[in-house]
Amino acid sequence: MIILGIDPGLATLGYGVIDAQDGKNRLVQYGVLTTPKNVEIPFRLQAILRGMYQLMDIYQPEEVAFEELFFSKNITTGINVGMARGVALAAVADRTDQLFEYTPMQIKQAVTGYGKADKHQVQMMVKMLLNMQEIARPDDAADALAVAITHASCRRTGQLFRIH
Repeated sequence: MIILGIDPGLATLGYGVIDAQDGKNRLVQYGVLTTPKNVEIPFRLQAILRGMYQLMDIYQPEEVAFEELFFSKNITTGINVGMARGVALAAVADRTDQLFEYTPMQIKQAVTGYGKADKHQVQMMVKMLLNMQEIARPDDAADALAVAITHASCRRTGQLFRIH
Protein backbone atom coordinates (compact mmCIF):
# COMPACT_ATOMS: atom_id res chain seq x y z
CA MET A 1 0.00 0.00 0.00
CA ILE A 2 1.52 3.30 -1.12
CA ILE A 3 0.81 6.09 1.37
CA LEU A 4 1.50 9.78 0.73
CA GLY A 5 1.97 11.92 3.84
CA ILE A 6 1.58 15.69 3.59
CA ASP A 7 2.82 18.43 5.91
CA PRO A 8 0.96 21.48 4.54
CA GLY A 9 2.62 24.84 4.04
CA LEU A 10 2.62 27.76 1.63
CA ALA A 11 6.37 28.42 1.41
CA THR A 12 7.27 24.76 1.96
CA LEU A 13 4.92 21.79 1.70
CA GLY A 14 6.50 18.54 2.83
CA TYR A 15 5.69 15.17 1.31
CA GLY A 16 6.70 11.66 2.21
CA VAL A 17 5.88 8.45 0.36
CA ILE A 18 6.09 5.03 1.98
CA ASP A 19 5.11 1.51 1.01
CA ALA A 20 3.33 -0.18 3.93
CA GLN A 21 3.32 -3.98 3.57
CA ASP A 22 2.64 -6.60 6.25
CA GLY A 23 3.29 -4.24 9.14
CA LYS A 24 6.58 -2.99 7.65
CA ASN A 25 7.17 0.43 6.13
CA ARG A 26 9.61 1.04 3.30
CA LEU A 27 10.74 4.50 2.25
CA VAL A 28 9.83 5.35 -1.34
CA GLN A 29 10.62 9.08 -1.54
CA TYR A 30 10.38 12.37 0.32
CA GLY A 31 10.85 16.03 -0.41
CA VAL A 32 9.20 19.42 -0.51
CA LEU A 33 7.23 21.62 -2.84
CA THR A 34 8.40 25.22 -2.43
CA THR A 35 6.97 28.53 -3.55
CA PRO A 36 8.94 31.80 -3.64
CA LYS A 37 7.91 34.49 -1.15
CA ASN A 38 8.15 37.22 -3.78
CA VAL A 39 5.40 35.63 -5.92
CA GLU A 40 1.76 36.60 -5.38
CA ILE A 41 -0.39 34.17 -3.38
CA PRO A 42 -2.63 32.98 -6.25
CA PHE A 43 0.39 31.86 -8.25
CA ARG A 44 1.96 30.17 -5.24
CA LEU A 45 -1.28 28.27 -4.69
CA GLN A 46 -1.33 27.33 -8.37
CA ALA A 47 2.21 25.93 -8.03
CA ILE A 48 1.09 23.81 -5.06
CA LEU A 49 -1.90 22.56 -7.05
CA ARG A 50 0.32 21.51 -9.95
CA GLY A 51 2.90 19.99 -7.64
CA MET A 52 0.25 17.93 -5.86
CA TYR A 53 -1.08 16.65 -9.19
CA GLN A 54 2.47 15.62 -10.12
CA LEU A 55 2.94 13.78 -6.81
CA MET A 56 -0.34 11.95 -7.32
CA ASP A 57 0.63 11.02 -10.90
CA ILE A 58 4.16 9.88 -10.05
CA TYR A 59 3.49 7.86 -6.89
CA GLN A 60 -0.18 6.94 -7.37
CA PRO A 61 -0.81 6.61 -3.62
CA GLU A 62 -3.68 4.44 -2.48
CA GLU A 63 -4.23 6.63 0.57
CA VAL A 64 -3.17 10.17 1.48
CA ALA A 65 -2.75 11.52 5.01
CA PHE A 66 -2.46 15.18 6.01
CA GLU A 67 -1.24 16.80 9.17
CA GLU A 68 -4.07 18.80 10.66
CA LEU A 69 -3.34 22.50 11.08
CA PHE A 70 -2.92 24.14 14.43
CA PHE A 71 -3.36 27.88 14.66
CA SER A 72 -0.35 29.98 15.41
CA LYS A 73 -0.25 33.46 16.89
CA ASN A 74 0.25 34.97 13.44
CA ILE A 75 -3.21 34.90 11.86
CA THR A 76 -1.90 35.88 8.41
CA THR A 77 0.47 32.91 8.37
CA GLY A 78 -2.37 30.64 9.55
CA ILE A 79 -4.66 31.83 6.78
CA ASN A 80 -1.98 31.36 4.11
CA VAL A 81 -1.13 27.86 5.32
CA GLY A 82 -4.86 27.09 5.44
CA MET A 83 -5.21 28.17 1.81
CA ALA A 84 -2.24 26.01 0.80
CA ARG A 85 -3.70 23.03 2.67
CA GLY A 86 -7.06 23.59 0.97
CA VAL A 87 -5.48 23.60 -2.48
CA ALA A 88 -3.50 20.45 -1.66
CA LEU A 89 -6.64 18.72 -0.34
CA ALA A 90 -8.62 19.68 -3.44
CA ALA A 91 -5.90 18.36 -5.76
CA VAL A 92 -5.76 15.05 -3.92
CA ALA A 93 -9.57 14.82 -3.77
CA ASP A 94 -9.60 15.09 -7.58
CA ARG A 95 -7.78 11.74 -7.68
CA THR A 96 -8.98 9.80 -4.61
CA ASP A 97 -11.46 9.82 -1.76
CA GLN A 98 -8.99 8.05 0.52
CA LEU A 99 -8.05 11.16 2.54
CA PHE A 100 -7.09 11.10 6.22
CA GLU A 101 -5.83 13.61 8.77
CA TYR A 102 -3.97 13.45 12.07
CA THR A 103 -3.19 16.05 14.72
CA PRO A 104 0.42 16.83 15.61
CA MET A 105 -0.10 15.09 18.97
CA GLN A 106 -1.46 11.94 17.29
CA ILE A 107 1.55 11.88 14.96
CA LYS A 108 4.02 12.23 17.83
CA GLN A 109 2.21 9.52 19.79
CA ALA A 110 2.17 7.10 16.84
CA VAL A 111 5.81 7.64 15.88
CA THR A 112 7.50 7.98 19.29
CA GLY A 113 4.97 6.64 21.77
CA TYR A 114 4.81 10.06 23.45
CA GLY A 115 2.33 12.75 22.34
CA LYS A 116 4.53 15.60 23.50
CA ALA A 117 7.78 14.43 21.90
CA ASP A 118 10.00 17.13 20.46
CA LYS A 119 10.81 17.50 16.78
CA HIS A 120 14.22 15.82 17.07
CA GLN A 121 12.74 12.74 18.78
CA VAL A 122 10.20 12.40 15.96
CA GLN A 123 12.91 12.80 13.31
CA MET A 124 15.12 10.17 14.95
CA MET A 125 12.24 7.69 15.10
CA VAL A 126 11.32 8.34 11.45
CA LYS A 127 14.95 7.65 10.53
CA MET A 128 14.96 4.43 12.55
CA LEU A 129 11.52 3.18 11.46
CA LEU A 130 12.35 3.67 7.78
CA ASN A 131 15.93 2.38 8.10
CA MET A 132 17.35 5.62 6.74
CA GLN A 133 21.04 6.60 6.81
CA GLU A 134 20.29 10.19 7.81
CA ILE A 135 17.43 12.28 9.18
CA ALA A 136 15.18 13.48 6.36
CA ARG A 137 15.72 17.13 5.49
CA PRO A 138 14.20 19.64 5.42
CA ASP A 139 12.03 19.32 8.54
CA ASP A 140 8.83 19.55 6.48
CA ALA A 141 9.76 16.36 4.59
CA ALA A 142 10.57 14.54 7.84
CA ASP A 143 7.21 15.67 9.24
CA ALA A 144 5.43 14.37 6.13
CA LEU A 145 7.11 10.98 6.53
CA ALA A 146 5.90 10.94 10.16
CA VAL A 147 2.35 11.58 8.89
CA ALA A 148 2.64 8.65 6.46
CA ILE A 149 4.02 6.36 9.19
CA THR A 150 1.18 7.43 11.49
CA HIS A 151 -1.38 6.54 8.88
CA ALA A 152 0.27 3.18 8.23
CA SER A 153 0.12 2.36 11.94
CA CYS A 154 -3.49 3.54 12.27
CA ARG A 155 -4.87 1.86 9.14
CA ARG A 156 -6.97 -0.66 11.08
CA THR A 157 -8.82 2.19 12.73
CA GLY A 158 -8.14 4.63 9.90
CA GLN A 159 -11.78 5.28 9.12
CA LEU A 160 -11.88 7.27 12.37
CA PHE A 161 -9.41 9.72 10.83
CA ARG A 162 -10.94 9.90 7.37
CA ILE A 163 -11.74 13.33 6.00
CA HIS A 164 -15.44 13.37 5.20
